[in-house]
Amino acid sequence: MRISRETDYAIRCMLHLCANGRKVAMVDEIAQARDVPKSFLAKILQKLKRARLVESFRGVKGGFRLARDPSGISLLDVIEAIQGDVGVNVCAVDDLACDRSAECVIHPIWKKMSSEIVALLREHDLRT
Repeated sequence: MRISRETDYAIRCMLHLCANGRKVAMVDEIAQARDVPKSFLAKILQKLKRARLVESFRGVKGGFRLARDPSGISLLDVIEAIQGDVGVNVCAVDDLACDRSAECVIHPIWKKMSSEIVALLREHDLRT
């Protein structure tokens, strides 16, 4: 599994919003504080909003904040919002993606690794 740059930026953004509490943060503020390109961050925030991890507010005092308590948002939630299903190999995420999974000696290893990664990411929320 590889964490994309976009996902790295999303995690930085979510950590900023976590540190901000219930206060609304503007895109400019997050981008500057977390060293993320502003135009890229705006697109990332839309994905996080679609995943219901952040909420947005319009207007002069508008911006973004976490949609729920940070303890209820895992690293897995953030990664899946940006990258989709987490796994070390496509066959470990979707058995139908590989017609050889029944006879493949590596398949159980991929499945176990993916399960352990998912469990670890689910275990850690934005506060840990």
